[in-house]
Amino acid sequence: MTAIAAPRHRVSVAVAHAHTELEAVADASVWSMDAAETASTLVELTRLEAQVAELRSRVAAHADELQVGQEVGATSTANWLAHTVKETRPGAARTVRLGYDLATHDLVRAALAHGDLRVEQAQVIIRAVKALPEDLDPDLVIRAEGHLVAAAQEHDAHTLRILGRRLLEVVAPELADAHEADLLEREEAKAAQATRLTMTDDGHGKTHGRFTLPTAQAARLKKMLLAIAAPKHQAATHGAGAGVERRPGPERLGRALAELIERITAKHLPKVGGTDATIVVTIDLDTLTGKLAKAGVLDTGDRISPREARRLACTARIIPVVLDGKSQVLDVGRARRLFTKAQLLAMTLRDGGCAADGCDWPPWMCHAHHWQRWTDGGPTDLHNGGLLCPRHHARAHDPTYETTHHPTGKVSFHRRT
Repeated sequence: MTAIAAPRHRVSVAVAHAHTELEAVADASVWSMDAAETASTLVELTRLEAQVAELRSRVAAHADELQVGQEVGATSTANWLAHTVKETRPGAARTVRLGYDLATHDLVRAALAHGDLRVEQAQVIIRAVKALPEDLDPDLVIRAEGHLVAAAQEHDAHTLRILGRRLLEVVAPELADAHEADLLEREEAKAAQATRLTMTDDGHGKTHGRFTLPTAQAARLKKMLLAIAAPKHQAATHGAGAGVERRPGPERLGRALAELIERITAKHLPKVGGTDATIVVTIDLDTLTGKLAKAGVLDTGDRISPREARRLACTARIIPVVLDGKSQVLDVGRARRLFTKAQLLAMTLRDGGCAADGCDWPPWMCHAHHWQRWTDGGPTDLHNGGLLCPRHHARAHDPTYETTHHPTGKVSFHRRT
């Protein structure tokens, strides 16, 4: 990095002097400082850090106006700064942006320049003031900025963020409710668009996930989990000597989520593919009775231990399809047009998904289809039924296509010539 040979501007001179002074104490020991001097020095260093940050941001914005770095082909001043001082580009960009923001927020800039604000406090105040209505009286905007700058003497950035959301109540209470309602509606709309859930099975019995939820739904989920993870519930479930800590940690909240999922009954959920959203497990009768240790197979294709299969079958929160055991009646002939729940479950296990050759749609997203139409005398029996995804189901009813059944149980569709 090339240093300035002879600083002339008072800012450059001051920076050079500060650099020289700090270089002089680079190797100085601090062990001889007493507690009082150590404390005061630490506070003053924090103030100095804020002053340097303000000056750096202001100079960075000026550098951007001068397009510093253009001569070497830098795409922006922030990129030039990041490359020159080996800083991350987002960090350099925040410095330049803060410099521009401080140019339009005099009270924040002055407080930061005197070391009375931290950088994160300044950023929070600027964001809060920017969020005020655009048509608000300029004098009220200045008053709002001053209010938060004064509050920063008593509160950290986190609390300032909360106070900033209620800023309009201080400077224009008659506008506060309508502004807050509009702000919340916009935030909720963004939250709805950003709602996500991803789950990945690691192949070793665990599924990992990440989610983003709107605040209202996240608050409900948190309360549900805390209720299940509460010490009283845990003591009632596991006994008084369970040794449950008072504050639920990640592990206990994870177990609470698993229990919450098991508590949700399928009757409260929409149907998928004509059946309740209930997991089906195939299990041997000997495994169910404990005579044989053989894995259970879920209708999703996942495998679970015999112990877990027996536990889930016992809780009645999962439908066990017991091979060689007593089953429900699966053939109803012409007695009814629609397939029964038992028939749909049997098709799920038999077909494993859409019966169309090459289709990978899962069974819970498929429809039950009569191969021979019920209106043409086709019975509502298993041999006359199969699962088809919506696209192939529509093709099965399209007279321009012919259905071919294969020995594998799969079907294919060909346009009639």
